[in-house]
Amino acid sequence: MNLTQAKICIIPHKLGLGGPASFQAGLIRAMQQRGVNVSHDPLSPGLSAVLVFGAAQNAADVWRAQRSGVRVVQRLNGMNWVHRRKFTGIRHFIKAEYGNLKLRQLRNRADCIIYQSGFARAWWERQNGALGKPQFVIHNGVDLALFSPEPANLPVDRYRVLMVEGHHGGGYEGGLVTAARFITQLSQQADRPCELAVAGDVPLELRQEIENTGVPLVWLGVLKHDEIPSVNRSAHLLFSGDINAACPNSVLEAMACGLPVVAYDTGALPELVSEEAGRIAAYGGDVWQLEPPDIPALTSAALQVLQVRAALSRAARQRAEAKFDIKKITEKYLEVLLGDGVD
Repeated sequence: MNLTQAKICIIPHKLGLGGPASFQAGLIRAMQQRGVNVSHDPLSPGLSAVLVFGAAQNAADVWRAQRSGVRVVQRLNGMNWVHRRKFTGIRHFIKAEYGNLKLRQLRNRADCIIYQSGFARAWWERQNGALGKPQFVIHNGVDLALFSPEPANLPVDRYRVLMVEGHHGGGYEGGLVTAARFITQLSQQADRPCELAVAGDVPLELRQEIENTGVPLVWLGVLKHDEIPSVNRSAHLLFSGDINAACPNSVLEAMACGLPVVAYDTGALPELVSEEAGRIAAYGGDVWQLEPPDIPALTSAALQVLQVRAALSRAARQRAEAKFDIKKITEKYLEVLLGDGVD
């Protein structure tokens, strides 16, 4: 198909500052650069396909488009699960379960599925069974022009460990608590002081808890998308604290900036971060039961990164260029969405 004739609806239109919104914005830009007309109305005339990020609020319109012959593709990450292991409030529990239900319903009716990672696909099939329809694994992508290694502005008198999350609460406080414990041990073993820089929304109670640990902290707040590259360039390594993450954009953006990654071997992290781009530490306990992680293993991994950081920085950028270029990822999406190849 000539892409100037293609029209793709992408819903829901994500306008926030988190990872899904960042990836969707990059995907839309890359599609438009290829001549694709992008809409956010599933009933817009002349559609070639509808791409649903997760679940659709206007599901009835999606099914109406499908009945008229429009291909419906669902992009899936993981499922809500922490609320089943840790009490996060009745309202949050109901909202999380309803969200899972909407995801399952669309997964059953969509024409094909794009999973963000092999981990995500295996998780869905384990919990909800395999599907007799086309399914693909396509990782998220990153704008390599925006997220680049230069100019670096690393502190010279201390090591800075960065965390970038949209929100650190809602049952996901454990990552920041782990980071504080990890930085404490790292400071005792590294050859210079260490500090933790935190980007994202942090509930006041959690912020006070972390401050009480005595760990040197830099609170960066909620960052705009175009502010993240310079923050990445100001750190020595990224700690990805989200457990069982399907494909965290913060990890891909860090590697594109030449920022090595340290994380536990949960979720998609082992398939995203190679030994040349960072270090993956064994979690130690049962992550699905939210058992405490192995802090010494994470500290050891970080020390290894700091010893050979320059080489890892170059390799991280190379991995991002080879695996996560938004232009290449967009081509893969178009092949699935249009079904008959692209020109």
